[in-house]
Amino acid sequence: MQPTPTVLVSRQADGSFTVKVRSPRYESSHVVSVPEGLQAELGADDVPPEELVRASFMFLLDREPVSSVLPRFGLDVVSRYFPEYPSELRHYLATASGDGTATRDSP
Repeated sequence: MQPTPTVLVSRQADGSFTVKVRSPRYESSHVVSVPEGLQAELGADDVPPEELVRASFMFLLDREPVSSVLPRFGLDVVSRYFPEYPSELRHYLATASGDGTATRDSP
């Protein structure tokens, strides 16, 4: 089983989020935006936006290597590549922890 990566999310002055993904084997940096209204559309308006971004990254990392994650994107594009994103997001929100780490069910 691979170690769970650390996903650090910080809000920037312009409203975007810087995401750093770290594991023993790699580190990457990304800039993510959460378009207005998307959080409510996803049924996640009850969680902080930082947690939405963190959970979304864990969703992505379960489906593709970090090297395939776009360096800059809006969360609204995730469902174009992964149609199951809106329906599976709640699971990832439940398993994401606010300390910068997250748990994964899959290896």
